[in-house]
Amino acid sequence: MEIEVLSRDTLVEKYLKNLKVDDGGVAIMASKAAHHLILLRNLHVGAANILKQDALSVGADLAVPRGTVIAKTPFVDALLIATSRQLQTLSKKELAQPFGLKEVAKKLQEILRVKKPSKVEVMGVINANDDSFFSASRFKQSGAIEAIRGMIADGADIIDIGGVSSAPNSKKVTKEEELGRVKPILDLIQDEKLYKEVQFSIDSYEPLVIEYALKSGFSIVNDITGLNDDEVCKLCASSGAKAVIMHMQGTPQTMQERPEYGHVLSEVFSFFQERIAKAASFGVEDVVLDVGIGFGKTLEHNLMLLKHHEHFLSLGKPLLVGASRKSMIDKISPSLPHQRLAGTLALHLEAVKNGASIIRVHDVFEHVQALKVQKALDTI
Repeated sequence: MEIEVLSRDTLVEKYLKNLKVDDGGVAIMASKAAHHLILLRNLHVGAANILKQDALSVGADLAVPRGTVIAKTPFVDALLIATSRQLQTLSKKELAQPFGLKEVAKKLQEILRVKKPSKVEVMGVINANDDSFFSASRFKQSGAIEAIRGMIADGADIIDIGGVSSAPNSKKVTKEEELGRVKPILDLIQDEKLYKEVQFSIDSYEPLVIEYALKSGFSIVNDITGLNDDEVCKLCASSGAKAVIMHMQGTPQTMQERPEYGHVLSEVFSFFQERIAKAASFGVEDVVLDVGIGFGKTLEHNLMLLKHHEHFLSLGKPLLVGASRKSMIDKISPSLPHQRLAGTLALHLEAVKNGASIIRVHDVFEHVQALKVQKALDTI
C-alpha cells in the first residue's frame, strides 16, 4: 500500500473521475472538498447562536466571541467554516430563521453560484506621457506601434494606452494636452487597422480623449475614476464599449496622503455595487472591476484586496488587477521599478488564483509564460 498527501489546491474532480467514481458522486464529493471561510460582521447575537447550532448540525462550524451564548453584546463578528456541500444545506436552513439570517442565507447561495474564470487575459501597457513611473513603458508614435506589435507577438489580449500619469502626486494636464499625446498613436493604430489583431483600451476619464479613441477602433474604456463622469457612461453606452470601473480613494494628487478604511473589502465592494448600478442606469452592462491597487491604499490594504480577491466575484463581473512594478513591492522588498518583475509576477499569479481574469502588465511575454506554467500546474 502507498499513501500520498495531495495539495489542497488539487483539481479534485480529475482524481475522482480517474477513480471512476459515479458522476453524481463526483459532484457531491467535490463539493465536500471545497472549503469556505466567510466572515460575518455585526451579526445579531441571536442570529449567531442559531447559526452556530445549525452549522454544527451539518458538520460545519461558526467561530464566535466568548460570551456570545449569553448574549453579552447585541452584535458580534463571526467566522463561518464550511464546505460547499455544508453551505448548500445551511443556506436552506437559514431561509426560515429570524434576526437577518434570511439575508445571510441568500448571500451564502450567491457565494455558491460563483465560479472562477477559466481564461485569463493579459493587458499590455503603453504610456504616451513622459512622467510614467516606469520609464520602459513610455513610447511615442512609431516606437509605440513597434512596442504594440511586440506585445501582440508575445501574446497580449489587450493593449491599454494612456497619456496621463496616475501615479501619486502626478501632474494634472488639460484634456487637450492629453489628447495631443495619444492622438498620433491612435491615428497609427487606426491607419494600420491594428484593432483587428488585438483589443485596445483607452486609459482615460476625459470624454474628449475617450470619444477619439472609440472612433479609432478602441473597444474598452479604462476609467480610474470608476465612471464618475456621466458623459463617459454615455460614450460607453452609445459605442457598446466595455467599461473598466476602478476604485480610488481621493485623486492621484491626494490618494496616498492618509488612506483609511473601516473594512477595505466591504467598502470597495459597496463602491462597486453603486457604480455597477450607475453603469446599468445608462445602459452599460459590459463592465470589468478593478480594486485599484495603489490608488488610495496602504500596503496592508493592497495585500488584503489581492489575497481576498475572490470576495468580489459574487458581483458577477470580470476582475482586473494592475499591480505591475508598483511601489507596494518596494515596501516588501526594497527595489526600483525596473527591479520589480519577480514581485509583480508573484502578486499577479496570486490575484489570478483568487479570481482575476485580466492582468494589466508592463511585461507581456513573462506574464503569458507564467500563466501557461500555472495552468499546467493547475491541471495536475
